[in-house]
Amino acid sequence: MRAPILGTLVLALVACVAEPTPTGSPSVSSQPTTAATPSASASASATNAPTTIPDPVLKLRLPPARDARRVRYEVEPRVDPKGDGSIQVTLENLSNRRIDEIVLRWPTDVKKTLFLAPFAPTRDRVAEGGSPLHYAWTRWVEGPGELGEPAGTTTLGYGPLLPGQVLTIPLVVTRRGPGPVAFEMQFLSGVPHEAPVPPEGDALLRDPDGKPAETRVEIR
Repeated sequence: MRAPILGTLVLALVACVAEPTPTGSPSVSSQPTTAATPSASASASATNAPTTIPDPVLKLRLPPARDARRVRYEVEPRVDPKGDGSIQVTLENLSNRRIDEIVLRWPTDVKKTLFLAPFAPTRDRVAEGGSPLHYAWTRWVEGPGELGEPAGTTTLGYGPLLPGQVLTIPLVVTRRGPGPVAFEMQFLSGVPHEAPVPPEGDALLRDPDGKPAETRVEIR
């Protein structure tokens, strides 16, 4: 497995969540520095009454680079309508080639309502002089980033994903604002970290039907 990108690790006690860095390094900080089968559109609700999903949906531009490899994905939100929760993302590599880095991407503006993070910080994990912070992700970046992550997006990478392998990614969700939210999520193959970054950036994978690997996520 390739080692994650390492950079300056900023430690800060936060009331609830850590935020991504836009430099391409996994980080724990209070604020970022400014710098399938079917497509799984899932929703979570704790009430029987229908909740209106906002329109327009928070969207992502399609990246110029494409990757012909196919992945199956499922996105399962489990978020309290008035509180926190989680989103479970399950990915399966349907190709016969290893994907060195599998990348999730969503609009950064989602955090105005719900903040998505790859872990839940605790006092022990973020305290200066505390236990070493071990992380499973390869990057957690708020764009624009050093590896071509677009402005206005948040990118979370894991890897590698071997042929036929299934990867489950739990995202911790902290509510920051009231109401439902709907947004797009894309699944891409990451650019090589050790080589010159291709100008087109990460490449959008394909779903089992050969269509762009992206989905709409609805949280009521």
